Amino acid sequence: MKDAEAGIRGSYWLETAPPVEPAPPPSGDLSVEVAVVGGGIAGLSTAWELVRQGHEVAVLEADRLAAGVTGHTTAKLTALHTLIYDHLRRTRGPEGARLYALSQSEAIRHAAGIVAELGIDCEWEEAAAYTYAQNPGRVEELRTAAREAGLPAEFVTETELPFAVAGAVRVSGQAQFHPRKYLLALADDLRRRGGAVYEETRVVGLTEGEPCVLETDAGVSVRAEEVVVATHYPVFDRALLFTRLSPRRELVVAGTIDEALAPRDMHITPEQGTRSVRSTPYGDGKRLLLLTGEHFTPGTADVEERFARLSAWADDHFPGLTPSHRWATQDNDSTDSVPLVGPLHPGSRHAYVATGFGGWGLSGGIMAGRLISDLVDGREVEWAGLYDPRRVGPVAREGMSFLKHQAQVARHFIGDRLPALTGPRPEDIAPDDGAVVRIGGHHCAVHRDESGRLQAVSAACTHLGCLVAFNRAEQAWECPCHGSRYAPDGRILQGPAVKPLAKRDL
Repeated sequence: MKDAEAGIRGSYWLETAPPVEPAPPPSGDLSVEVAVVGGGIAGLSTAWELVRQGHEVAVLEADRLAAGVTGHTTAKLTALHTLIYDHLRRTRGPEGARLYALSQSEAIRHAAGIVAELGIDCEWEEAAAYTYAQNPGRVEELRTAAREAGLPAEFVTETELPFAVAGAVRVSGQAQFHPRKYLLALADDLRRRGGAVYEETRVVGLTEGEPCVLETDAGVSVRAEEVVVATHYPVFDRALLFTRLSPRRELVVAGTIDEALAPRDMHITPEQGTRSVRSTPYGDGKRLLLLTGEHFTPGTADVEERFARLSAWADDHFPGLTPSHRWATQDNDSTDSVPLVGPLHPGSRHAYVATGFGGWGLSGGIMAGRLISDLVDGREVEWAGLYDPRRVGPVAREGMSFLKHQAQVARHFIGDRLPALTGPRPEDIAPDDGAVVRIGGHHCAVHRDESGRLQAVSAACTHLGCLVAFNRAEQAWECPCHGSRYAPDGRILQGPAVKPLAKRDL
């Protein structure tokens, strides 16, 4: 599978969703009962639940609905999250593992009910989920944890994959679907129920109070009794959640395969930097096979090399695969591996957050929508404490993961500035490449486009000031500290940054 050939396209979900005109930004200041910041799976799920419960809701999306992280997922809806249950029984005990399994499983059942209720055509397929190991030494990690947590799990030694495994945990009754088709239908129903959606509306400020006040980059004020921050990585740092979240990018390569040869279930292993396999309907006797893996911290890897490595694995295990798409997705891992869903910080009375889904944002986002809507209405939820962002502090419970993350951030903040003192000159930068160079006492992120034209922006991320690095494969500047991403001209591609990189003169 040579995915660098001409004609390889981006996210299949964005390409094949029905075309929709962007919803315009608000024309002036507005007041609403609940403002939801973010139009991905967590934000739209929360907004839809609240509208259904009779609340007046507005969704504020910086770009397009379901076009960010959710639009680049592999779209597996499962409660079997690799090795999470072995981790949870050690860190949260059997009850914590049980609540996690219950809440994630209920999210899948809830989504199935929504698809049926609204008649959503989103290629919904029930499937089994497998976590497998090829290394016999890892089999014991798989064997019992998921079943003890209450999942209908069984241990097997054979799968439909075209290679042998040492063992696998199988959970039936899971699902896979087209995430953008699902969410666009949810947004349509939200509007029919009286909710409002505003796209290309970047929120840059929040003042908590009664009411709360949000400010957009266009100078519009949105007054709301309740605010939900569902921007994947929170764009407001008052809760210091950036100390408990680490960003991770992961690559996807996809290609068509004969329907008879395509696996119908979902398979993942933590080995080899993660390998995930699933397929989706494609037509003409074909299915689209999606292969995911090669996770890395943004701004720290040769992404072309990583794509080549994943493509080589595809060639080895699925010979004859015809390439058609490749893209990358970004996730945030919490330092204790459990999402942060609930009040934004200990003093919050009317602001909520949903983040840290660790690569499992579909079930997690649907769960978060139900949980936050219940919290807004004052209803008790059995698993609220498990996900509460105010839970016991990271040093006490999350220990080494917290310290390791902070050490990595410090290393990038200080160490990344040293190479720029003796690094490349602008004239050394090749077409379609970029580098951080020092010009006139400033660290500048300099990019040369395919025509040879140079452009420069500040290399300091506008979130907390770490230096960005260039991702040639995706033509983007990336912050290795907290995952903000920018276009070559400095425009924001992904938060938590809310301001673009400033222009610099060469």
